[in-house]
Parts: sequence; structure tokens; C-alpha cells
Amino acid sequence: MKIGIVGTGMVGSTAAYAIAATGVASSLILIDHNAELATAQAADIADAVPFIGAVSVRAGDYVDLKGVGIVAIAAGVAQKPGESRLELLGRNASIFADVIAEVLAVAPDAILLVATNPVDIMTAVTTKLSGIDPARVIGTGTILDTARFRKNLSKHLGVSPQSVHAHVLGEHGDSEVLIWSSAECGAMQLENFARQRGCPLTDALRAQIDASVRQAAQLIIAGKGATWFGIGAGLARIVRVIALDQHEVLTVSSMTAEVAGVRDVCLSLPRIVGAGGVEDTLMPAMTQAELEALAASAQLLKNTTDELGQIHPTADG
Repeated sequence: MKIGIVGTGMVGSTAAYAIAATGVASSLILIDHNAELATAQAADIADAVPFIGAVSVRAGDYVDLKGVGIVAIAAGVAQKPGESRLELLGRNASIFADVIAEVLAVAPDAILLVATNPVDIMTAVTTKLSGIDPARVIGTGTILDTARFRKNLSKHLGVSPQSVHAHVLGEHGDSEVLIWSSAECGAMQLENFARQRGCPLTDALRAQIDASVRQAAQLIIAGKGATWFGIGAGLARIVRVIALDQHEVLTVSSMTAEVAGVRDVCLSLPRIVGAGGVEDTLMPAMTQAELEALAASAQLLKNTTDELGQIHPTADG
């Protein structure tokens, strides 16, 4: 599959390298407003190809996206230390109008993957500006938060993260919701598994894991300015699932007709993803408190999206 990446900063270039390593791409086209950067990133990744597979990696322009199956958009300004993802909104929304128009002019049938923060709002912007089937617009959403949740649980339980099934839903940001009530490990309810392992889930541990998941990005940003390895791998995972039509359940962001009483909002829920994009959306069992938290997260995102439409009318199409 031919795949395009728009924006070749740390996230875009790391995603390109991770995608190349998966072996699912026949060709990678890297595009950036800084052509020299795109050229350098493509050359660097191409030097790694003999060690990891056989994929063509080159810099290009939008016209080179003809025939791509997926375009990952990582364009935009970087998050500053202490800046929330929602605060990035005003600085990134206007960039997308030009990017989306350029992409769809040559690749009208491509699936659009959005990685730019605040990702849920930018996914909504992309859905509205593109006018394509919402199933073909996917934001990375809480795929990384979910991975962090599973990683922390696996460390406590002493098992592989792949054995843990737990989700973070809602916004990729401060209002995200860790769903403890339906979490499982080894086909067992999480609390039962933890009890049998002799490492119960105390209130203190829950609070510690919750804080660790929520604060992970800020700790990384404080230390090196931005996150890129985790989300780059997450993007590669989504690309692989689409390219191989794996029908995998991923917590990604997509336009949702209604969730917890909030209509037409982009946020993360467990979604079945395949060759056509989002095939179905699922709603796990939740406690009343979790459902109320998800409703609050959805409403926050809806309010912000509506506010964006007033500031940037093009975001509403």
C-alpha cells in the first residue's frame, strides 16, 4: 500500500519509520512545508530500510499522493510545556484547511489519519472540512493512553501488556476516562485476576495509575519538549490494521452520532477498524460514575468544537 505522511517533524518522521518497519507499506511519501526537512527525514529513513524491509521512502509534494490508501496528518505546531491539548486548537485549526484541500484534490479516496493535537478537535475539523464519509477520518485518540493504562496494569500484575484488556475513552487529554469496571486480564475480571495474583487493586494504586496515565505526556514534554515514539508506534499500528484489513478493536477518535447524550462529537470509543476505516463503534459496560465522566468529556469536546466553528467558520464546512 502507498501511504502519505503530511508533517515530518518528530511525530511524522517517527511514524514513517515505524510504518516502514511494519512492512505493510510499498511506498511512503513524506510531505512538509519545509521541503528540506522532508527530504532529510526521507533519506534518513531510507538508510534504515535495508535493515528492516523493502519499502520506497521519498520526499514529495501533494501531487505525489496520487494513489495513496492512507494519509497520516501530523502537521501543525508543537505543544509547549504546560500547554493543554485544547489550547493548541487556535494555532492548528487554520493549517488543516489547506492540507485537507491539497490531499483530497489528488487522493479523494484515501483514509485520513489525524495525529495533530488537540486530536479529537482536529479530527472533527478534518471530518467537516473534508466532507468525506466520517468512517474514513480517524484520529489517534486515546490509543496511546490506552496503551499506557495497559502497561501500568501489566507491571502491577506481572503479566504482558498484551494480556490486559482495558480502555481509556473520551478526550485524549485532561477529561479522559479510565474504564476500570470492565477491564479484564487473562479472560478474567481485573479485580479477580489481581486478587488471585496477590496484588489487589487498592484505591491508592488506582489513583497512582490514573495519575500516571494522565500525566505521562506532560512528564515527557517537560523533559524533551514533545512526545513522539509512543504516538508514532500508535499510528503505525492503525496503518497496519487498515492495510491488512484486520478488523481490530482500537480506541480511536471518530465522529460519533451520539454518546452519553451528546450528539455529533469526535472522541475515543472502542471501534472496529479495517480496510474501509471505522466499521463499527462499541460501548463497553460502565459504572454510572464512568458514564457521567464520559458524558462530561464528550460535552467538553462538543463545546470546544462548536466554539471553533464560530472562530473559524470553515471548520463547520
